[in-house]
Amino acid sequence: MRVGVLTGGGDCPGLNAVIRAVVRKGIEGHGWEIVGFRNGWQGPLEGLTKPVGLAEVEDILTRGGTILGSSRTNPYKVDGGPDKIRAVLAELKIDALIVIGGEDTLGVAKRLTDDGIGIVGVPKTIDNDLGATDYTFGFDTAVHIATESIDRLRTTAESHHRALVVEVMGRHAGWIALHSGLAGGANVILVPEHPFSVDKVIEWVQRRFERQFAPIIVVAEGALPEGGAELLASGEKDAFGHVRLGGVGQWLAEEIAAKTGEESRAVILGHTQRGGTPTAYDRVLATRFGLHAVDAVADGDFGVMVALRGTDIVRVKLAEATAELKTVPLERYAEAEIFFG
Repeated sequence: MRVGVLTGGGDCPGLNAVIRAVVRKGIEGHGWEIVGFRNGWQGPLEGLTKPVGLAEVEDILTRGGTILGSSRTNPYKVDGGPDKIRAVLAELKIDALIVIGGEDTLGVAKRLTDDGIGIVGVPKTIDNDLGATDYTFGFDTAVHIATESIDRLRTTAESHHRALVVEVMGRHAGWIALHSGLAGGANVILVPEHPFSVDKVIEWVQRRFERQFAPIIVVAEGALPEGGAELLASGEKDAFGHVRLGGVGQWLAEEIAAKTGEESRAVILGHTQRGGTPTAYDRVLATRFGLHAVDAVADGDFGVMVALRGTDIVRVKLAEATAELKTVPLERYAEAEIFFG
């Protein structure tokens, strides 16, 4: 049996751990040949492959990124895309695909499954916003990096008696902002799910200054001021229709400075949250996902995604996995508000 594997969408700590688990169990447990497709869906579209035997995955467990490369290629935006993928898989005698990705990548996987291609999905996103799984690998690493950054920024904020606004990733879901903000002791946490009042933020900031402490504000890139709109880093859209967000941190820092008369700075963590070695938790979760994805292929159980429920790995339909985003509910956000100010 020949099984393909690809990684799509944004890179994420733990991707290589999944690839390693798939290759090792596929080869040593089942005697399969594993074929790596390069650069997300571009790989099976254009027949771009990379050898992924035991030697190739020997030392990748601790590496960030993905040895297969990634992209935001959408086969359904390419003329005849699904037919090209079907032809490439037939030519390479690929019996099944293991697809590692987030909402967009797995959305394509679901459509291709409906078109008759055998696919098993593995959830990947640092945003932790896939509704069918309790956690996605990469999230723990992103939160750890953001929290450490907040810790470091606090010392310089206190030294100069200034407000610091820390912008983290989170287009539509504020899980990174919420978790890193709580863990880092932020005085204000702003998430996309709940529009914020600038006046209320200023009130919290001023209260902090009155106590002779420097305020730390954590804001997700997709957070919205009441009555406002998303701030765009670029108006261009990718193949899945997403614009690039960014700038809310700088905008808010300028508002704070203008309305309080106090010095304020913005720090955008950006892709540092995606990079570097994954945490132990993400390595373990990613490895478990890879092993269970192989089991699903062995069972011929296609059109599913492996997911974490409690402490167990289960299988859910790809349709369920991509049906809706998991966003921060109001009650979870309200828990954090008692620490504001």
